[in-house]
Amino acid sequence: MTYTVNCSILLTELPLLERPAAAKAAGFDAVEFWWPFSTSVPLDSEVDAFIAAIRNAGVQLSGLNFNAGDMPGGDRGLVSWPARGKEFRDNLAVVAAIGEALGTKGFNALYGNRIEGIDPQAQDAVAIENLAAAAAAVSPIGGTVLVEPVSGADRYPLRTAAQAVDVIEHVRSCTGDSNLALLADFYHLAVNGDDVAAVIEKHAGEFGHIQIADNPGRGAPGSGELPLDAWIARSRELGYTGYIGLEYKAPIETAFDTILAAQTR
Repeated sequence: MTYTVNCSILLTELPLLERPAAAKAAGFDAVEFWWPFSTSVPLDSEVDAFIAAIRNAGVQLSGLNFNAGDMPGGDRGLVSWPARGKEFRDNLAVVAAIGEALGTKGFNALYGNRIEGIDPQAQDAVAIENLAAAAAAVSPIGGTVLVEPVSGADRYPLRTAAQAVDVIEHVRSCTGDSNLALLADFYHLAVNGDDVAAVIEKHAGEFGHIQIADNPGRGAPGSGELPLDAWIARSRELGYTGYIGLEYKAPIETAFDTILAAQTR
């Protein structure tokens, strides 16, 4: 299959370490996760247990987020957060080690919300430094740092593909790092009012990753109104060869019904 299951938003009825095996049992060969630990530098035993869960399930860990802070509490990344810069950088070696152990190539670095009382330009300067450090950390294992526009977070400054691409190009121009790419989450882009079809025409061959959910509701494909199949097909035509990340909300009993039905047609 060309799909990868985001086990941080799907299969959440199960304990985290049981989700990779559940994805495999459902017919998928790859999974991705948001940062699965409560700290930037978890215990070695925690990391070992996570790696073992992936290996024992027989799936590929296709993508992993850097620590993004307290996501349920509203955090959306540490990249541009000056007070947590050390925390982000301490996370890099752990992420790279997991990626090396599991052959992971995509690493999502959520940019972070605007912080009240801090000059946005100062935050952006910190972000460039941290993204460059992240790119350097995963480069030896062939990794790519993904930069993602996000919806549903009013203080998150990257809302369109163009804004994310501007950040990527800024890092490249300042550092020469080339292993950064756009994470095109079609749901987030559509909700934010971006012209997804135009984004695909301009950038599909350079996408670092695609994620999908339908709108309204952030449900499974087919539950809403987005032309996800057409967008995916066009991205393929224009050169995208990677996984399609399933990052939507659905109960475990029916989570993959529409995806699996489409595969058998």
